[in-house]
Amino acid sequence: MKPVVVITGTNGQLGWELKQLSVSLNDKFYFIFTDRSVLDLSNPNSIAPFFELIVPNYFINCAAFTAVDKAETEKELALTINGKSVGIIAECCEKYNCKLITISTDYVFDGKGSRPYTVTTPTDPVNYYGYSKLVGEELAQKNNPSSIIIRTSWVYSIHGNNFVKTMLRLMKENDEIKVVSDQVGCPTYAADLAKAIVHIIEEDQKGNEHSGIYHYSNTGVMSWYDFAIVICNLADLSTTIIPIPTSEYPTPAKRPAYSVMDLSRAENDFSISLQKWNDSLRAFFHKLYL
Repeated sequence: MKPVVVITGTNGQLGWELKQLSVSLNDKFYFIFTDRSVLDLSNPNSIAPFFELIVPNYFINCAAFTAVDKAETEKELALTINGKSVGIIAECCEKYNCKLITISTDYVFDGKGSRPYTVTTPTDPVNYYGYSKLVGEELAQKNNPSSIIIRTSWVYSIHGNNFVKTMLRLMKENDEIKVVSDQVGCPTYAADLAKAIVHIIEEDQKGNEHSGIYHYSNTGVMSWYDFAIVICNLADLSTTIIPIPTSEYPTPAKRPAYSVMDLSRAENDFSISLQKWNDSLRAFFHKLYL
């Protein structure tokens, strides 16, 4: 029998990309894609019955409360989805000998660094979203030591809402836009992350089993302003982009100023091929305009 792979968050960017990728993998795996109508992580009591019914071999948790600013006021909901429910999923994976891969964020760090964060760099989130994701990480490891946690950053896809698509819309609507220039990080094309996750599962099938925390993004470091400039150029738009400090763009949730992560553990343990951010952005544009 083919291994059963459950993927939550089908309507999100990463879940959607995994669904596109699954079409070419149906000879290897049996995929079950869920959204809130099937498995609602805001209702933790629904998780154990789901596992009892499905009994998966792999569980890829892409579902999350991702509204960073709303998390400051909707703390209980954010903590339930990003924290408590991840812990219950990990418990169920342990019970049914199921490999858990759950997605986390660069926002678990305080943003005060100047060198890429390793998987052992101390965490200290500056907003509640980051805190809720950190709780999920801790519960996943506590309840199921074989869990894999993948921290990622600045995710974008042709599906859903993200920085790249927002910039394209604003650039088409305005002659001039302002973009924060003192927050630095690494973009991640969700299609690349989806391929990396599938590769990890395939490696696990071969006996290359690992667990713990991993970092994944595309390679290359930039500010949001730098990123916007390249987006504008690739879209062949003439919008004027003005760099501004974070202080001129206040948000309910504080953002880390430095979000660059060391990717070496994922590269070494799973022989993952890392993609350059500019190549991935071009691939995004090619797919967007097909």
